[in-house]
Amino acid sequence: MMLGLPLAQFTQLHVAISLVGILAGVVFFAGAIRGSWLRLANGVFLLFTVLTSATGFLFPPKPIGPPFIFGVISLVLLAVALYALYGRKLAGRWHGTYMLTALIAQWLNMIVLIVQSFQKIPALNALAPLGNEPPVLGAQTVLLAAVAYTGWVTVWKGRPAVGAPAL
Repeated sequence: MMLGLPLAQFTQLHVAISLVGILAGVVFFAGAIRGSWLRLANGVFLLFTVLTSATGFLFPPKPIGPPFIFGVISLVLLAVALYALYGRKLAGRWHGTYMLTALIAQWLNMIVLIVQSFQKIPALNALAPLGNEPPVLGAQTVLLAAVAYTGWVTVWKGRPAVGAPAL
């Protein structure tokens, strides 16, 4: 039992939280590419991405592996992102710091989504039962290209998001 729920129900809750965070992140970063700061999508993204990592630590303990490491890295990135947003008000370079750390946290969650999808969805698992076949690597490559493009537009190119708080 986790949080009073049987493990299967807790897993469903964790997956739902993760999917909300990922979807909100996609909406937020799509807006940022267009130069818009979508406050609600950003808030939902941050809240649910933190909850994703936090609830991941509530599963029964296993040896330290990729899920644990991803969770720790994600929470550290999100702490920096939250400090950049609320502590430094995105002033100066903190805007780029926020976008980069939040984007990497989003990327980590989406990598987990890809891996879990190929493990749990029968049609995808049939294409890549070991998890290291070309379909998995192709999906991860497409994701990496999308994240790199988003980072280039929102961080390195320095497109300011209209409506961003206190730039």
